[in-house]
Amino acid sequence: MSDIDPRLRERFAAYRAETVSTIAGPGPDQARRTLRRRRQARAVAVAVTAIVLAVAPIVANAALRDDGPVPVPAQTGEPTTPPPSAPAPTPSVPLTPSTTTSTSPAAPDGRISRAQLLAARVDVPTWPSYAQGCATSGVRLRPPASNQDVGTLADLDLGYTDLDGDGATETVALVTCRFGEASAKQLVAFDRDGKGRIVTMGQVVVTREGLDDITDAAVTEDGKVRAQVADIQPCCSMRSYWAQKQWRTYRWTGQGFTQSDGPKSFGQDPRLTDLVLTGGDLVLGPAEADGKRPGTLTVTVTNRGPVNVAKIGFGELSFVGTLTKADSSICVPWRESDESGADCRTAGLRSGERRTYTFHLIVDPTDLDQPRVRVVHFDDQDRHWQDLTHGDNFVDVRVVS
Repeated sequence: MSDIDPRLRERFAAYRAETVSTIAGPGPDQARRTLRRRRQARAVAVAVTAIVLAVAPIVANAALRDDGPVPVPAQTGEPTTPPPSAPAPTPSVPLTPSTTTSTSPAAPDGRISRAQLLAARVDVPTWPSYAQGCATSGVRLRPPASNQDVGTLADLDLGYTDLDGDGATETVALVTCRFGEASAKQLVAFDRDGKGRIVTMGQVVVTREGLDDITDAAVTEDGKVRAQVADIQPCCSMRSYWAQKQWRTYRWTGQGFTQSDGPKSFGQDPRLTDLVLTGGDLVLGPAEADGKRPGTLTVTVTNRGPVNVAKIGFGELSFVGTLTKADSSICVPWRESDESGADCRTAGLRSGERRTYTFHLIVDPTDLDQPRVRVVHFDDQDRHWQDLTHGDNFVDVRVVS
């Protein structure tokens, strides 16, 4: 106990003397209790020595000031009063929600104007195999009126929508490449990279065998591309109304574009039928003074269907001879200048119907050079149509005299 501050030891001694005289009188039992308390006090003092050494200045100062009441030692056989509860911990301050925003850069704006496309050099996806010589790398697109053979930006409104779902807009344009009398075409999606340069995103759809033309395009708000495609690209003597047209829808997959809606192919044109021409015997009469001979030409037309024909025309009769006026009621001369090649037209045939026609002509035998006659399908708007089996629309003329 020599290590305890003298003043603190004196305070403990006074406490013991006062407490013992108050609680019990002198006697053996009291002496034993006193001895036991001293031993316990000595053990507690030894155990607390280390703590007292660390906090001696604070404890001594509190003892000298007589801060607070001195606790009464516990009595043997009496319940021990539990120590007062420790003070409640200070509530922690709630954390403020983080307001830190994402540092990921925004996707580049891919809205590209026509002028910007024409001013840039772009990479064009692969052209169909029949469009040999069409450039694909670093192409400077040209306006439609330039009459250039390659790299033309078609005169079709550009489409703007978010194709890949990145929150930014991309651009869809129709690009063409002329070869001969026709053009290869493809819808191409363009975007910008992080430096603002125009880059090619992918090919939406391209012309090929069985899909010969792209005539229109549009984009949807949900990032799809709609393309109007046709099985025929009007060229040379082809009529624009011959083409079958379909709307097909395409979407971005992350790797490229794939068709997501619309028909996959063109079937048989429901507007066409199968006309078959047979016969072709030309019977010539005696020669007249000028050497020309009257003749009759007989042919038979069968409509195998499936479509009714509003009007029937006959072409290349002029290569056989000149129709007489008597036949004007059978086949009215066709004065319209078009590519049908018809010399006259007459009433049509229903599907499955057959009819034989006999024409009266004045024939110059010296002009007969393997002539042939052709049958033509006309609709009620005087438009002529192709045939499902074109090869049986002709018959060779055979002279019978």
